[in-house]
Amino acid sequence: MTAPNLVIRSRRVVFPDSVSAASLHITGGTITNIAAYETVPANCELVETDDDSLLLPGLVDTHVHVNEPGRTEWEGFATATRAAAAGGVTTLVDMPLNSIPPTTTVAGLQEKLAAAREQCHVDVGFWGGVVPGNTSELAALAAAGVVGFKCFLIHSGVDEFPNVTENDLREALPELTRLDALLIVHAEVPGPISRTGIPACHVDPESPSSTARTDKNVCPTEYATFLASRPRAAEDEAVALMVKLAREFGARVHIVHHSSADSLPMLREAKAAGLRITAETCPHYLTFAAEEIPDGATEFKCCPPIRERENREQLWSALKDRTLDMIVSDHSPCPPEMKLRDSGDFLQAWGGISSLQLRLPIVWTESKRRGYSIHDLARWLCSAPAKLVGLEQRKGLIKIGHDADLVIWNPSAEFKVEASALHHRHKLTPYQGLTLSGVVEKTFLRGRKIYDSGEFVGGPSGRLLTS
Repeated sequence: MTAPNLVIRSRRVVFPDSVSAASLHITGGTITNIAAYETVPANCELVETDDDSLLLPGLVDTHVHVNEPGRTEWEGFATATRAAAAGGVTTLVDMPLNSIPPTTTVAGLQEKLAAAREQCHVDVGFWGGVVPGNTSELAALAAAGVVGFKCFLIHSGVDEFPNVTENDLREALPELTRLDALLIVHAEVPGPISRTGIPACHVDPESPSSTARTDKNVCPTEYATFLASRPRAAEDEAVALMVKLAREFGARVHIVHHSSADSLPMLREAKAAGLRITAETCPHYLTFAAEEIPDGATEFKCCPPIRERENREQLWSALKDRTLDMIVSDHSPCPPEMKLRDSGDFLQAWGGISSLQLRLPIVWTESKRRGYSIHDLARWLCSAPAKLVGLEQRKGLIKIGHDADLVIWNPSAEFKVEASALHHRHKLTPYQGLTLSGVVEKTFLRGRKIYDSGEFVGGPSGRLLTS
């Protein structure tokens, strides 16, 4: 066996089924041996954790809007991947929209890869997109290395990434099934939203499903108005459609940023029936509650919306029984002026929450209150997202043969969220001022330290995961 060039050891290494003392022997960026704590070869660099800290696998975040090229003023690969590293995220997957061009063609993917090169502090994968009329592009995108394909069932918010209808999906799904490619779905349909009569964004006002007359008396600064404009039925009908299509085509389907507790039974039954369907939720749906969101506080706006307290607790229960498989950030930043914080207009403000750097402490703070374990945390944030995008042989676990993507993390240390400590481009976030548990002390990407106690080490060393 080749001698390691690095050993990272801890008395609290988080393995899939245990937390125990071990020395991780690392050669060429890969974990080549897991030995007893005392086993450290001579002439080998040694990194040790203190007794209060855990050694976690690097986090994997499969739902990040980087927005470059085209809308780099919203975020960008340099800032997003620095925020990721500071949050213990060693692999992220970039969404195919909000960038210009979107990743709906191979040419669009090539432009994105060109923009990302030599900027990334962590490893980055890429989603392709399914939009009306691009079925002929899907095989080439898959061959070029995208991890799967995203579609919207409702207006995406940007015109260059149009939503699909059931007919569009019936055209695309035979090809996706032939490729055994994963389809991830923004699962809201416009009908129930249009019928509310509230003029919400992401809805085409000329849609034939818009049958209700707008109520001119709605108050756009009230969170209750925005919540009413995105009813649970929009998600529930979308989930029902995707369950039906997954069954009919034998397709691999994943529901993104799930928020409606009312459709959890459908997902549960679909999984029990053996359909290839998975689902994620996000930290904001597990932390906040509609009843507590102040009027005018548009930093809380996202689509689907943050729902009521009882809905939140049902989402937690669905994580426990594995109806929901993972927790991802859906980091969707924008310039602060697009949030319309001065007017507080929920109906016109951009919908998206910035949380890429904070996912680990947010989820730990909330989950430990409810009795969940470190192993639950590692599954939701590391191994399940890695498996979703086909990286389970390299990422998401501390295991021989895996990349030495590691995080030294103190679960007991607390900190207050301050804008000055956030590394994504724009700092407006609903987590501002909250006290969270769990401090990322050091982050390693393939054995190379990239973040250390608030400082970044070396230049960008992330790889683009397109093979």
